[in-house]
Amino acid sequence: MPEKTAKLSMFSLILYNLTGGRIQMNDAQDPVGLFALTTTGRKSGQPRTVSLIYIKSGSAYAVAATNAGRDKHPGWYFNLLSNPQVMVRIKKQHFKAVAETADPAQRKQLWEQLVEAAPMFARYERTTSREIPMVLLRPVE
Repeated sequence: MPEKTAKLSMFSLILYNLTGGRIQMNDAQDPVGLFALTTTGRKSGQPRTVSLIYIKSGSAYAVAATNAGRDKHPGWYFNLLSNPQVMVRIKKQHFKAVAETADPAQRKQLWEQLVEAAPMFARYERTTSREIPMVLLRPVE
């Protein structure tokens, strides 16, 4: 029997943000969930944190640089291109990770998995003229 994929909605993300991440239904082992990603500002050098929906890909976490379907990549994506060393927080667990943009074959597979887990992402691809990058975050010790 195939494993049922958890579904996330915009409500899940809003609730996560409104509660500062205190109300969160997932943990680091779940195949899909919400986390806080902290990058280093490429111009300011200051920490910048954003809440994102992720899917697991092996030991890595994959996120989409959707910017809600706008025609420009989100600021956090440019930050990690400048400095791929990031911090991830899932509930009370914090860990360092290294970010890399998925290659075209990986991107296609990850995007399909993400849309299955969070159908709201399908709309973003239709509203932008750019290809939305998928980013892999690989935990490091």
